[in-house]
Amino acid sequence: MRILSLDVGTKRIGVAFADTSVRIAIPREMIPVDGNEFAAIAKQFRLEKADLIVSGLPRNNQGEETAQTKVVQEFIAALSNYFLENEPKVPLIKFQDETLTSVAAEQYLTANTHEFSPKERATGKLDSEAAAIILEDFMEGANLAKIEEELKNGE
Repeated sequence: MRILSLDVGTKRIGVAFADTSVRIAIPREMIPVDGNEFAAIAKQFRLEKADLIVSGLPRNNQGEETAQTKVVQEFIAALSNYFLENEPKVPLIKFQDETLTSVAAEQYLTANTHEFSPKERATGKLDSEAAAIILEDFMEGANLAKIEEELKNGE
């Protein structure tokens, strides 16, 4: 199964990709939130020949919904509508708790580059690394066989 992962923000959307046969999430170039983000996500979905989209779902440290949770849920609903209206294939979309993924991504990038500048933050490296962490968490915790069955049955 091929999965596209999104870390939805108000300025940038981090993107990562994985094939579950390998189980390694690879960060992709971020997508700017500029009015063309749905088309860009759909294009990436097609290019990766993905079967599924996983979106990070923000929660606070107690696991409760936040204002950003609702923003992401509304974004994903609008993305689903975009696919319904404009694309031949409508993806199955799942959510994954993204608590502290941006913190983990920043720690990872800082440890591996020894520096993480504001300029690098603007390039979306942090966002796409967070999307990769979200995707790895998803692959680790999800019942992938059940999801593959859902895809087969068109649920």
